[in-house]
Amino acid sequence: MFDSSVLQAPPRPVDFSGYIKDFEAMLHTLFHEKENINTLSLERGLPPWVRTEIMSHVPLSVAIPTEFGGRGAIVKECLAMLAAASYESLPLSLTFGINIALFLEPVAKYAQESVKAGIFERFINEQALGGLMITEPDYGSDALNMKTVNREFENTYHIKGTKHWQGLTGLADFWIIASRKALEGGDLNRDIDFFICDTSQKNQQVQVTEVFDSLGLYMIPYGRNELDLEVPKSFKLQPESTGIKMMLDILHRSRLQFPGMGMGFIKRMLDEAIYHCDNRLVGGNKLLSMDQIQFQLSRIQSAYTICSAMCAKSSQMSGIDHNLAMMGLEANSMKALVTDLMHESAQLLVQMSGANGYRISHIGGRGIMDSRPFQIFEGSNEMLYHQIAETMLRLMKKEKETQLFRFLKTHPLTTVACEHFKNDLSFEINTALAPRKLIDLGKVLARIIAIGNVLELQEKGFRQDLVQNCMTTVRQEITSLIRCFGFENGVQVIHDYDEQSSWISFS
Repeated sequence: MFDSSVLQAPPRPVDFSGYIKDFEAMLHTLFHEKENINTLSLERGLPPWVRTEIMSHVPLSVAIPTEFGGRGAIVKECLAMLAAASYESLPLSLTFGINIALFLEPVAKYAQESVKAGIFERFINEQALGGLMITEPDYGSDALNMKTVNREFENTYHIKGTKHWQGLTGLADFWIIASRKALEGGDLNRDIDFFICDTSQKNQQVQVTEVFDSLGLYMIPYGRNELDLEVPKSFKLQPESTGIKMMLDILHRSRLQFPGMGMGFIKRMLDEAIYHCDNRLVGGNKLLSMDQIQFQLSRIQSAYTICSAMCAKSSQMSGIDHNLAMMGLEANSMKALVTDLMHESAQLLVQMSGANGYRISHIGGRGIMDSRPFQIFEGSNEMLYHQIAETMLRLMKKEKETQLFRFLKTHPLTTVACEHFKNDLSFEINTALAPRKLIDLGKVLARIIAIGNVLELQEKGFRQDLVQNCMTTVRQEITSLIRCFGFENGVQVIHDYDEQSSWISFS
């Protein structure tokens, strides 16, 4: 049995505000004085001494319960840590996010008590890292049909299969691995089991057969992993009901904590854009004085306001004491919208920065590359918007309601916010929509839900002028999206388009 008295985290301020300020100062010194983050970002990986210095401040302690030497897995602290990291480096923040939402929080909630202390001790004292393996080469979004198999023996489980695109491939010390139980006759169980893998142990080494040349996020290795493992029975996670619901709880919690990574990143894009436009002169005038620049800046600032509200909302609802398996609407809308806003903010910064922005060594250019994958992993945004709309339409059908505004007025996530868009939303809706229309509708619904969060934050004292500007920006977006939604476009691709389509023949 592990003796928890050996947990010896380095001294740190008990008060979180002091702790996070120290951490932010350390990152700034490390990335702007001791090293140059713009130069570091040109290479894959992170120099070991840089990672050691960062991890010596035990940033992942925010996701470890107090009884195991951590700070208590308080969501507000986890999001603040993600935001502090993403202001300087989005890949660093994602590294923390993978560890927090996809490993430490699941271990704290679902691991057997006999194994928790030993795992958490490694994170506090040995700078360990952890990740999650779900995705397979032929089963990405179709995770329920994964082929990685587990077989039960007297004291162990044997896990065999192939996983790919796991963040921290070849770098993580621990993994949570999803697999399906082998049944008699060669079939696999419909439910999903999750196991902890400790790569430092015999028969638990993950074989990395390929490291991918991933686009962006150079700091984080991705690749293909072959599994042929023997793990102790005590390393199996214990679901509250089914493994699928446990997976949904884990993934929804992760999606609800995306705003932490978005917060620092969007604030950095906004700060850089304002600074550049205030100092750049064109024709004797500051860029800041130009109307189009003000419009672009206001869009980033609206993203900042929305992300702030999402962080506040997530802090209330995404802790490990909540089961989030049925919170798909909240989780999907938050993840999809905030990651779209992250990418747009980077695009706007680069647009305002001119030629200087089109470099990996520029925070904006790098931001475009690093934020793009966020719109794809953990559910592509188009798929999530589709699911958001499907969920709402299912509820409308159940309530026998066909008028969108009347329905949204009765739904707890939209009842207040929808009043601000009544004119745009007061129309009859066909519950049998084409998928492309569901995506348009999902984008509208995600924004209305987000505005509900913004209005809640305003009631707590958040700046009125930021809220009003955000409302105006989102109102314009919703008006535009509703018009798109109402436009009939069923165009299909012409597969054999080459015939009679060469312009040279007609010139």
